[in-house]
Formats: sequence, structure tokens, C-alpha cells
Amino acid sequence: MSPKRQRQTEGGVATSKEARARPPARHKVLLHNDDYTTQDFVTGVLETIFRLPPDEAQRRMLEVHQRGVTIAGVYSREVAESKAQKVIELARARDFPFLATVEPE
Repeated sequence: MSPKRQRQTEGGVATSKEARARPPARHKVLLHNDDYTTQDFVTGVLETIFRLPPDEAQRRMLEVHQRGVTIAGVYSREVAESKAQKVIELARARDFPFLATVEPE
């Protein structure tokens, strides 16, 4: 067995010599099209909440409009959920039914 995979016993519990830290799971924030939310609002959300440059925000807004959904960004679960919630709060404040969801990458 290689040294990296050897196990030692500490206090009766087998432990690995090599600690393996996994990166946090990544989650996508999806924006969904509807018939009421304005394109300007969607572009503004992409620029402000997701910090996309104007040309990329415009491209993704058109993708939402034409395909029905786009990926706004990929983040840790907590950040993705926070950003999706902020989108929904802003949309409701403007009386838009705009929807943002989160799913594993």
C-alpha cells in the first residue's frame, strides 16, 4: 500500500494520513422566461446581481427570451440560493413574476 493510502490508528479509530478536502458542490442559478418581466429588468439583474458585463448580460437576456431559461451563474449552494432569492425579491418589488431557481451543476 502506498504511503498516501496508509491508515493509522488513533484512539482506536482508523484515520487516513492524508486529509482530503473536497471543494464545495457547485450550483447553477437559472433564470426563467415569462410573458411579463421586461428585458431591461432581466438585463439589469444580470449586470447588478450577477456582475456580468453589459454585452454578456444582453446575450443571456436574449437566451432567456428565446429559449425560456439561461444560466446566470454557478456558485456554492449558499451563494446561489442568496442570489436567486435577491432576484425574486427585486422582481416582486416591481410586480414581475420573474423566476430564478437553483440546481446542482
